[in-house]
Amino acid sequence: MTALLRTVLAALTAALVISTPTASAAAACSTDPATPKRQFRAIWISSVANIDWPSRTGLSVSAQQTEFRAWLDLAVAKRMNAVVVQIRPTADAFWPSPYEPWSQWLTGTQGGNPGYDPLAFMVREAHARNLEFHAWFNPYRIANHDDPTRLVSSHPARQNPGWRFAYGGKLYYNPGIPAVRDFIEDAIMDAVSRYDVDGVHLDDYFYPYPVSGQSIPDSATYQQYGSGFSNIGDWRRNNVNLLVRELDQRIHTAKPHVSFGVSPFGIWRNAGTDPLGSRTSGLQSYDAIYADSRQWVKQGWVDYIAPQIYWHIGFSTAAYEVLTAWWSDVVRDTGVQLVVGQAAYRAGASGQEAAWQDPNELSDHLHDNRRHPEIVGDVYFSAKDVKADRIGAITRLVGAHYTKPALPPARGSAAAPAAPVITSATQGSNGVQLSWTGSGTSYAVYRVAGTPSTADPCFFADARNLVGTTRQTTFTDTTASGTQTYYVTALNRTHQESAPSPGKVAGSSGGSFSVVIDNAGSGFAASANWGTSTYSTQLHGTDYRFADPVAASDPAWFQAAIPSAGSYRVEVWYPANSGYNSATPYIVAASGGNQTVNVDQRSGGGAWRTLGTYQLAAGTYNVVGVSRWTSTTGYVIADAVRITKV
Repeated sequence: MTALLRTVLAALTAALVISTPTASAAAACSTDPATPKRQFRAIWISSVANIDWPSRTGLSVSAQQTEFRAWLDLAVAKRMNAVVVQIRPTADAFWPSPYEPWSQWLTGTQGGNPGYDPLAFMVREAHARNLEFHAWFNPYRIANHDDPTRLVSSHPARQNPGWRFAYGGKLYYNPGIPAVRDFIEDAIMDAVSRYDVDGVHLDDYFYPYPVSGQSIPDSATYQQYGSGFSNIGDWRRNNVNLLVRELDQRIHTAKPHVSFGVSPFGIWRNAGTDPLGSRTSGLQSYDAIYADSRQWVKQGWVDYIAPQIYWHIGFSTAAYEVLTAWWSDVVRDTGVQLVVGQAAYRAGASGQEAAWQDPNELSDHLHDNRRHPEIVGDVYFSAKDVKADRIGAITRLVGAHYTKPALPPARGSAAAPAAPVITSATQGSNGVQLSWTGSGTSYAVYRVAGTPSTADPCFFADARNLVGTTRQTTFTDTTASGTQTYYVTALNRTHQESAPSPGKVAGSSGGSFSVVIDNAGSGFAASANWGTSTYSTQLHGTDYRFADPVAASDPAWFQAAIPSAGSYRVEVWYPANSGYNSATPYIVAASGGNQTVNVDQRSGGGAWRTLGTYQLAAGTYNVVGVSRWTSTTGYVIADAVRITKV
């Protein structure tokens, strides 16, 4: 798929989303950057040399499966939504491949049958937890040694000795041979076509990383296949480009919903070499391993790029913040998503720079990411380092950035499913048990306190009300307390989201009451002295009202139809600004007489703020007012009110 086509599709998708009333209204909502609605969150689970899984060779089937389930449960506990699992680490397979032998990292013997189909098992278990499964392939590496006689006799690299070369003590497939490229693609496509994977992922190993004093032994291959290229470097880069481009085409022809991504070395080229490069001075993957990762993005040959930015903020050779800015600029307007590869293995590890002994370093990386809307998430190397949580770095990161679940970023332009319908919401001994009907691949469950009469689009603008996701049509909320209203949305395979279901109140027939009155609605009234503004992004709905303070009675009123006398919680929403009033009087028309609460509107905006719980009479009347009568300076703001029976 070309970059132009991806850009057009992205624009069309955006237009379709914005055209819906719910999305349009949600666009005006204030969102919390700490609880983004969509974010790719993944861990790399590495199998080569038994880095992560299996922990060692020769484990029983049940022990291997128990270990893998534990990695998935770790991902869920850290509120991840994807795993990237290495299933072809050294020209071998974690599935019964007709092209390559069983991986030695399973049984200890290359070609040894592990007694089950690990890939089928892993995909099934990941999906049961609503984790995306991205299948990770190393394209060219044959072995971490250079002795072909140690390969199983049926290995294609032994059957075709001309396909391989030794370099730096390892064996590699020769990327310059067209038959090799076809073979690698066929081996990868076997897994794609036969298994329900969500993504295909290549790592950073293309041509071998340079070894001092050694040259890649492919000059004869260049002589045979390099016509049209004036130098061997351009030819090598083209060989890798062909693999990436052809895989992109083949994957999306077979399964359009499958995402294709590459995780290259973090530096493409340095600006000192190429004005298009980054302000860095490290190894250049374009020149050293012949990976033209910038072109893959610009040509739209990948759905996402996940550069391994494994350096700390302020690092003189390759600063994290320099590279996030550079990669953000590269992907901008291409339709390619940017995911950052994070060095969890460095946090708190002995021998690392002082910056990596700071438990805030990784968390600070995600704070930096917030400056770049092009960055849609992160993937952490590797699973065992996430689990180790040295110096509490992962705990710190999760506490600052992953307090809520997140939906994966949407891909492509498929139509969203129809809205589900919740059939029951029952309070049980272990929480609220929900059931619904729907046609989604997965579902998102939202919970809102009280009993709102309508689904405010702002309920769904970020993840603050998102309590979980599932591929089932049932869900148990074990964290609910008090009266809650639930909404469910359906998502398709590429994560386009439906409109929300009608709300369902837990454990009741829906007779409770909650209402939101916005300043733009019919229940609001104010004199001509109140202006209208859209200045603040923290506004509720489409705009808000403001007025100068005066020593006179000129309140803006929010009218509501209170169904019965009783106790009601009153909440207010306003955008905050340092120039707004520090003691704005809110008037509540309680049944025992008006009650006034002064609110500092310089802070605490963009969210519901409780004034208190009051006895209200039944009837339709002005329930809450915002007064201008205050001696403090700064605009007084009237935006929205929520009234909920308790």
